Amino acid sequence: MQSPALRLLPLLGVLVAAACGGAGAGKDAAGGSSGGSAGPARTAARAPSLASGTSVALVTRTALSSWHNHVGDTVRATTGAAVVDARGETVIPSGATFIGNVTAIAPAPHPNEQGTLHVTFSAVRINDRTYPVHGEVTSLATEMKGRGVTAGTVAKVGAGAVIGGVAGRVIGGNATGTVVGAVAGGAGGAVVANATRTMDIILPEGAAIHLKLTEPFVRSVASAGTPSRAAGAGR
Repeated sequence: MQSPALRLLPLLGVLVAAACGGAGAGKDAAGGSSGGSAGPARTAARAPSLASGTSVALVTRTALSSWHNHVGDTVRATTGAAVVDARGETVIPSGATFIGNVTAIAPAPHPNEQGTLHVTFSAVRINDRTYPVHGEVTSLATEMKGRGVTAGTVAKVGAGAVIGGVAGRVIGGNATGTVVGAVAGGAGGAVVANATRTMDIILPEGAAIHLKLTEPFVRSVASAGTPSRAAGAGR
């Protein structure tokens, strides 16, 4: 007859096996030797970025004039100071080069009017890479400068002298009146010429430009263009 101790041996083996299995499962759940991930996943590095509406102060490196320049001409400007994000970290360093084009340019037809000059920037070069940028120019430190006496203004002065001479002859009835009228007419023509001369709008090199981002700017490898080997690239 089998003793009670021998009859308990199979049950004891089952209990021991169950206990060992539970311990192994707990170890796997804790990220032990089962090959599971050890610790939390690593967070991806955040690309430096600027929010839409960020202001960027630029200094133009391209002198523009409505006398010489045209729509489509290239414009370059550099940052005078670093542009930082909300945490104070530099996203666009000082000396980075913004690249754009003239989109509208026209002189003023009269001295008391303003000419037209619009520029748009589409990229910024930092170190040896170029990144797309979207923004609108909110101010340009332009100047107005007269072209002086041109062929057109000379014609106006001459016409004034002729008219004055004819008027002098009619009024004075002699050659003296003709001469006086011609001088007076010439002076009147000069006044007309000065009042109607063309005024050029000018953006001198070193003038201030203010740009406001209309879309977020992200400085990432994915958004950058092909590295540039051009001399004088922005830092």
